[in-house]
Amino acid sequence: MLDIRLFRDNLEGLKQMLKNRGYDYPVEEVASLDEERRRILVEVEELKAERNRGSKEVAEAKAKGMDVTHLKERMKSIGAKIKELDEKLSKIEKKLEEHLLRIPNWPHSSVPIGPDETYNVEIRRWGEPKEFEFPPKPHWEIGESLGILDFQRGVMLAESRFTVLVGLGAKLERALINFMLDLHTKEHGFKEIEPPFLVNSETMQGTGQLPKFADDLYSCAGEDLWLIPTAEVPLTNMHRGEILSESSLPLYYTAYTPCFRREAGSHGRDVRGMLRQHQFDKVELVKICTPEKSYEELESLTQAAERVLQLLELPYRVVCLSTGDMGFAASKTYDIEVWLPSQGKYREISSCSNCEDFQARRMNMRYKPSEGGKSRFVHTLNGSGVAVGRCLIAIMENYQQEDGSFIVPEVLRPYMGGIERIG
Repeated sequence: MLDIRLFRDNLEGLKQMLKNRGYDYPVEEVASLDEERRRILVEVEELKAERNRGSKEVAEAKAKGMDVTHLKERMKSIGAKIKELDEKLSKIEKKLEEHLLRIPNWPHSSVPIGPDETYNVEIRRWGEPKEFEFPPKPHWEIGESLGILDFQRGVMLAESRFTVLVGLGAKLERALINFMLDLHTKEHGFKEIEPPFLVNSETMQGTGQLPKFADDLYSCAGEDLWLIPTAEVPLTNMHRGEILSESSLPLYYTAYTPCFRREAGSHGRDVRGMLRQHQFDKVELVKICTPEKSYEELESLTQAAERVLQLLELPYRVVCLSTGDMGFAASKTYDIEVWLPSQGKYREISSCSNCEDFQARRMNMRYKPSEGGKSRFVHTLNGSGVAVGRCLIAIMENYQQEDGSFIVPEVLRPYMGGIERIG
């Protein structure tokens, strides 16, 4: 949620920001509602002051034995007017909040301006894509021929874009989860959390999934519960409504969870294989810190996610997303894209974002500065560390052999009981 003062002090800048992000929003209506809200607040305060003066007059008149009927009538009239204005104010504030909850975050000044992914800027690359002496197969062919991926049973049990992992496929998925959690807790200082996989609407609203993205989410009929689309949601909300001490910051949390997304609007995209699923596994990283440290924390967060791919020896690149390609709640995002030989291109495996105080305002999550003074909103960051299913895909394709088998990366072998090859 943006600071309402932007609608008072920088309306033209706000319009340009929304244009850069590809949003067409009636910001004048928001500014008008805010102006009316402030006008009513002033009027209510004046009426309350008048009521206080009137109450004093009534007391003094009574003490002198005077008739106070007309004074009481005036007090009654003022009370009715205050009640009327309070009701009007409540409606305006509700409408104002509805608007503010649907407006995206303000991009950082370093974010490239552009309408889509073609304006993203490559920051760096790591590793060299392997040259195969045979035509590399896509992961679905490798997995089906080895009997470790079963797409038909996924459809039978649920619907399309659900997959059953079998035998060593399931074992490799579990190995990746344990490897990532061990790495982030032991090497990067994250505290492991096991959060609920179902959360309420207030939690979804806190990180920006609601109300705007309800169509992308799965909900429980008759209950205020939603399946999480990412562990970012419960992890970032861990301290919703709290005032933290500056000395307790930064907070680093990591969690493995399944993630559930309807993928509304993605029909026809990546329909083969496991690249775009309705249910997938992910190890998530969340940071909560002071504003002064958040961009330093973004760099280290991204490096923590990169470390996963470096240890797995998977080629990747890091790109800075443009204003039009960035997520709703982000001020700046780095995407990490892993190389997929079957497609001959890099595909996203992690997004690392600084949301600044956008989510904290929605959650009313603050900290008390050590030097004293007013409490301030924290900054929140999140990133995949990394998407487990896409990592499995990348391993199968990058480590594939001509005979249809694939090599297990050395760093995973202790988690696989010493297995070096699946074939």
